[in-house]
Amino acid sequence: MDILLTNTEEKMQKTVKLLNQEYSELRAGRANANVLDKIRVDYYGTPTPINQMAAVSVSEARILTIQPWDKSTIQSIEKAIQASDIGINPQNDGVVIRLIFPQLTEERRKELSKDVRNMAESSRVAIRSIRRDAIEKAKKMEKASEITEDDLDDLEKDIQDLTDKYIKEIDTSAKDKETEIMTV
Repeated sequence: MDILLTNTEEKMQKTVKLLNQEYSELRAGRANANVLDKIRVDYYGTPTPINQMAAVSVSEARILTIQPWDKSTIQSIEKAIQASDIGINPQNDGVVIRLIFPQLTEERRKELSKDVRNMAESSRVAIRSIRRDAIEKAKKMEKASEITEDDLDDLEKDIQDLTDKYIKEIDTSAKDKETEIMTV
């Protein structure tokens, strides 16, 4: 019974964590090193994340600075960024690469807010799906006489409490991200 609750909570936590990771990768008009997380650079035949090849820092609110430890890789990093889908042209001065994030238009802010709401809704659906699966498992346990009917009622209540907790967390996270996008 406790194992079922623990597994359910772990799955819900992973869903919220994934949502927050997606939010951090969302380009919201201010410099954020997380936009580089999915970019891999061919470094001596090995696809390598940029943050393992260079110091990545936010020098100003809208400028991300990438300073490679090995100066010979600056061209490779620049090409990888250009080939990616982040939509920012790198500026290379031979020592560092600068990514200047453009100011968001009102239309783009509204699009991003809509994306945030869609991501949140997908996560809510995933949480509810986890709840449904957990309740089905609990009912099977009750049918197999592993738990009593009262235990089943308690378990369903606990699962619903977890669901409410994580949906509230998703809502809070979405609201915070929307506020950030609209006020940048």
